Amino acid sequence: MPDLHLLGTGAALADGDRTTTMLAFEGRSVIVVDCGGDVVQRLLAVGIDLDRIAALIVTHEHPDHVSGFPLFMEKIWLAQRQRPIPVCGPKPAIDQARRIFDAFDTRSWKDLPPIEWVEVPLEAGAAVWSDDEWQFTAAPGIHSVPVVGLRVEHEEGGSVAYSSDTERSEAIVDLARDVDLLVHEGTGDVKGHISPAGAAGVARDAGTKQLVLVHLPPGFSEDDLRSAREVFEATVVGKDGDRYPF
Repeated sequence: MPDLHLLGTGAALADGDRTTTMLAFEGRSVIVVDCGGDVVQRLLAVGIDLDRIAALIVTHEHPDHVSGFPLFMEKIWLAQRQRPIPVCGPKPAIDQARRIFDAFDTRSWKDLPPIEWVEVPLEAGAAVWSDDEWQFTAAPGIHSVPVVGLRVEHEEGGSVAYSSDTERSEAIVDLARDVDLLVHEGTGDVKGHISPAGAAGVARDAGTKQLVLVHLPPGFSEDDLRSAREVFEATVVGKDGDRYPF
């Protein structure tokens, strides 16, 4: 059975027990989603072997989702990875990753893993990554910059959807239709984001089995969780380091 690891569950600014929202999907291989912080340290903290990373997906260009990319590359290189690393995402996100990595002089980094840039179209059902174990598809969210949410399907039948940063989006509702687990941001009722109760409405309308709230700001409270559970009872609050088999 595959696992979803919540490597981080915070918004761009969060309480001291949360880092930026980052995910890892672990089966025979590992797919990493977003790298706004030290994602390699978080992977090692949950016991993931770096050599098993098959791809990195960046959902959008904001610093709390992509600014750790140069450190990610440095660390997998120091871990002696030499085979290529696919980096998938909408064009503005991979362009941002490329720019911040190019800011560093890596000419002396012998045997640096080649980067395979994979552009994901901003359209419902867009292909992101697939192999004999995983299928990742995307749909655009509603944010201040181009962003994609993800649907993850495993060969054993389990499914997860991740909203990334978005307002209420019917494309994300469709993306999450009937999944086992929806990981949805609950930053608050501000432009480009959604409240916990709004995220619960997405889970309810998509027919998901469980909702995990992430991308949480400072001061997230029991009242926030209660408001979400009034809409969709099977709601929990994600915490850094949590693992969800699916």
